[in-house]
Amino acid sequence: MPPNKGGSQTKNMRVLFFLASLSLFWACESPSTEQEAGVPATLVSQPNDKSTEQAGLGQQWYQGKAEITSYTLMQNRYQDVHPGQAVMVFVTEDFLTDKQVKNDNYTNPNSIPILKMNRVLSFPTGLYDYHIMTSTFTPVQTKQHPHTLKVTQSTTEWCGQVFSQLNYDQGYYRSQLFSYFESEGDQETKVKAGLLEDEVFNRIRMEPEALPTGKLKMLPSSTYLRLAHRPTQLVEAENTMSSYTGEDFEGAALMVYTVNYPVHNRTLEIVFEKASPHAIVGWKDTYPSAFDRQARTSIATRKKSLWTPYWSQNSLNDMALRAELDLD
Repeated sequence: MPPNKGGSQTKNMRVLFFLASLSLFWACESPSTEQEAGVPATLVSQPNDKSTEQAGLGQQWYQGKAEITSYTLMQNRYQDVHPGQAVMVFVTEDFLTDKQVKNDNYTNPNSIPILKMNRVLSFPTGLYDYHIMTSTFTPVQTKQHPHTLKVTQSTTEWCGQVFSQLNYDQGYYRSQLFSYFESEGDQETKVKAGLLEDEVFNRIRMEPEALPTGKLKMLPSSTYLRLAHRPTQLVEAENTMSSYTGEDFEGAALMVYTVNYPVHNRTLEIVFEKASPHAIVGWKDTYPSAFDRQARTSIATRKKSLWTPYWSQNSLNDMALRAELDLD
């Protein structure tokens, strides 16, 4: 009998389809499985080049965990200093430099590793609550990308909501502000790039010795700007780095980075461990209240810390982890 050409072609096509499907399975299984489980994108494309090491981040930051630290908070607001709590989360992610968002799909080549800090302040003011969250996205390859790419901040309280965002763009930061206050309203401004107070925490974790000292222009933190209702603009600052000798924070071999803003009559002290990974022990922030112009001090002191993949710990059984962090 003559050979069955149609049957052979069909068989070959089936084999090719099987091999293509198998290769697609191998190519896609690991990233999709990890992303669905909530694993940070950095685990999918872990940076191993020397530029990452130059920033001072060790490989512990690329093991599928984040550092979560809880703090006892006393927050300056209105005419009092209010008790509350703070949480800081540090984690590495892959970040798109053009869209300035987390790399989720891995189809865009403009991706770099960043250190993300989420800082959450929660405190009541009398009857009603405040919740303030700041997210700061700083490239770990500091020589190639010397500027923090993005900062977002939201303030929610019983009177209303405020949201602000900074995006780095060719030597400037584009600033957007959405506020329920008539005097602020919705704004879009542009400010020349300088050191951001919000990024100092990330810089401490990566390379504290590289932080500038002396007189310089800085952009105060988005939290301070909102609570004090000040414009988004660079102001003169005078910064120092020294060993910590005070009594408010406990620990061995502590350092303090101090930022003084003469125009705002404000002094910020960030206390951290000298040894890597330079854990943040706490901070003090002294400035006049916007309501009675009396200087008061906000202070956050470290309680507990965990290295953990918090994004996958979202069941009722994981509530016990809150006790480990001594969270309310």
